[in-house]
Amino acid sequence: MSWLLMVWCATACTAAAAWWVLRRAGRPPSHRTTSRPHLLRRRPTPPDPLATLALQVRLSELAAEMRRIEADPDVFARAHHYLAVQGAYDALLREACRLTGLSVEDAPLRAGFRTGDDERFREELELSARGWSW
Repeated sequence: MSWLLMVWCATACTAAAAWWVLRRAGRPPSHRTTSRPHLLRRRPTPPDPLATLALQVRLSELAAEMRRIEADPDVFARAHHYLAVQGAYDALLREACRLTGLSVEDAPLRAGFRTGDDERFREELELSARGWSW
Protein backbone atom coordinates (compact mmCIF):
# COMPACT_ATOMS: atom_id res chain seq x y z
CA MET A 1 0.00 0.00 0.00
CA SER A 2 2.82 2.44 0.83
CA TRP A 3 4.50 1.85 -2.55
CA LEU A 4 1.24 2.84 -4.26
CA LEU A 5 1.19 6.09 -2.30
CA MET A 6 4.84 6.80 -3.29
CA VAL A 7 4.13 6.20 -6.99
CA TRP A 8 1.05 8.41 -6.84
CA CYS A 9 3.02 11.27 -5.13
CA ALA A 10 5.85 11.01 -7.67
CA THR A 11 3.37 11.12 -10.55
CA ALA A 12 1.52 14.09 -9.07
CA CYS A 13 4.79 16.03 -8.51
CA THR A 14 5.97 15.29 -12.05
CA ALA A 15 2.64 16.39 -13.53
CA ALA A 16 2.63 19.59 -11.45
CA ALA A 17 6.19 20.44 -12.47
CA ALA A 18 5.43 19.80 -16.16
CA TRP A 19 2.30 21.94 -15.95
CA TRP A 20 4.23 24.78 -14.28
CA VAL A 21 7.00 24.72 -16.90
CA LEU A 22 4.55 24.63 -19.81
CA ARG A 23 2.50 27.44 -18.30
CA ARG A 24 5.60 29.66 -17.93
CA ALA A 25 6.78 28.89 -21.48
CA GLY A 26 3.45 29.95 -22.96
CA ARG A 27 3.61 33.51 -21.63
CA PRO A 28 4.54 36.27 -24.05
CA PRO A 29 7.80 38.12 -23.32
CA SER A 30 5.93 41.37 -22.67
CA HIS A 31 4.15 39.69 -19.76
CA ARG A 32 7.47 39.05 -18.01
CA THR A 33 8.75 42.59 -18.53
CA THR A 34 5.71 44.31 -17.09
CA SER A 35 5.36 42.17 -13.99
CA ARG A 36 8.94 42.65 -12.70
CA PRO A 37 10.71 45.58 -14.37
CA HIS A 38 13.18 45.92 -11.51
CA LEU A 39 14.66 42.53 -12.40
CA LEU A 40 15.33 43.55 -16.00
CA ARG A 41 17.24 46.75 -15.17
CA ARG A 42 20.96 46.27 -15.38
CA ARG A 43 23.15 47.83 -12.79
CA PRO A 44 26.21 49.61 -14.11
CA THR A 45 29.22 47.43 -13.67
CA PRO A 46 31.92 48.87 -11.45
CA PRO A 47 35.17 49.67 -13.21
CA ASP A 48 37.86 47.01 -13.26
CA PRO A 49 40.26 47.72 -10.36
CA LEU A 50 43.27 46.66 -12.42
CA ALA A 51 42.32 49.02 -15.26
CA THR A 52 41.88 51.80 -12.70
CA LEU A 53 45.27 51.06 -11.20
CA ALA A 54 46.94 50.99 -14.62
CA LEU A 55 45.38 54.34 -15.45
CA GLN A 56 46.56 55.83 -12.16
CA VAL A 57 50.10 54.55 -12.76
CA ARG A 58 50.15 56.05 -16.25
CA LEU A 59 48.84 59.36 -14.91
CA SER A 60 51.59 59.45 -12.29
CA GLU A 61 54.23 58.69 -14.94
CA LEU A 62 52.98 61.53 -17.14
CA ALA A 63 52.83 63.94 -14.18
CA ALA A 64 56.43 63.04 -13.28
CA GLU A 65 57.46 63.57 -16.91
CA MET A 66 55.83 67.02 -16.92
CA ARG A 67 57.67 67.94 -13.71
CA ARG A 68 60.95 66.67 -15.16
CA ILE A 69 60.53 68.76 -18.32
CA GLU A 70 59.64 71.85 -16.26
CA ALA A 71 62.69 71.41 -14.02
CA ASP A 72 65.28 70.81 -16.76
CA PRO A 73 66.06 74.00 -18.76
CA ASP A 74 68.42 72.14 -21.13
CA VAL A 75 65.77 69.93 -22.76
CA PHE A 76 65.85 70.27 -26.52
CA ALA A 77 62.44 71.42 -27.88
CA ARG A 78 61.20 71.88 -24.34
CA ALA A 79 57.87 73.51 -25.23
CA HIS A 80 57.08 70.82 -27.80
CA HIS A 81 57.81 68.00 -25.34
CA TYR A 82 55.82 69.70 -22.60
CA LEU A 83 52.78 70.23 -24.80
CA ALA A 84 52.92 66.63 -26.04
CA VAL A 85 53.04 65.25 -22.50
CA GLN A 86 50.31 67.66 -21.39
CA GLY A 87 48.06 66.50 -24.24
CA ALA A 88 48.57 62.87 -23.25
CA TYR A 89 47.90 63.77 -19.60
CA ASP A 90 44.67 65.55 -20.54
CA ALA A 91 43.51 62.58 -22.62
CA LEU A 92 44.17 60.21 -19.72
CA LEU A 93 42.32 62.52 -17.34
CA ARG A 94 39.28 62.42 -19.65
CA GLU A 95 39.50 58.63 -19.82
CA ALA A 96 39.69 58.43 -16.02
CA CYS A 97 36.65 60.70 -15.73
CA ARG A 98 34.69 58.50 -18.13
CA LEU A 99 35.72 55.42 -16.14
CA THR A 100 34.32 56.94 -12.93
CA GLY A 101 31.18 58.29 -14.60
CA LEU A 102 32.03 61.99 -14.54
CA SER A 103 30.91 64.29 -17.31
CA VAL A 104 33.76 65.56 -19.46
CA GLU A 105 34.22 67.88 -22.39
CA ASP A 106 34.88 65.67 -25.38
CA ALA A 107 37.16 68.00 -27.25
CA PRO A 108 38.57 66.63 -30.49
CA LEU A 109 42.25 65.81 -30.40
CA ARG A 110 44.15 67.87 -32.92
CA ALA A 111 47.54 69.49 -33.17
CA GLY A 112 47.95 72.66 -31.15
CA PHE A 113 44.74 72.14 -29.16
CA ARG A 114 44.90 72.11 -25.38
CA THR A 115 42.37 71.60 -22.65
CA GLY A 116 41.97 74.68 -20.48
CA ASP A 117 43.69 74.81 -17.12
CA ASP A 118 40.38 75.29 -15.31
CA GLU A 119 38.89 72.15 -16.92
CA ARG A 120 42.00 70.13 -16.10
CA PHE A 121 41.88 71.39 -12.51
CA ARG A 122 38.18 70.47 -12.22
CA GLU A 123 38.83 66.95 -13.51
CA GLU A 124 41.76 66.49 -11.11
CA LEU A 125 39.67 67.69 -8.16
CA GLU A 126 36.74 65.45 -9.06
CA LEU A 127 38.99 62.41 -9.36
CA SER A 128 40.77 63.25 -6.10
CA ALA A 129 37.41 63.58 -4.36
CA ARG A 130 36.57 60.04 -5.51
CA GLY A 131 39.75 58.62 -4.00
CA TRP A 132 42.07 58.66 -7.00
CA SER A 133 45.73 59.42 -6.41
CA TRP A 134 48.60 59.66 -8.82
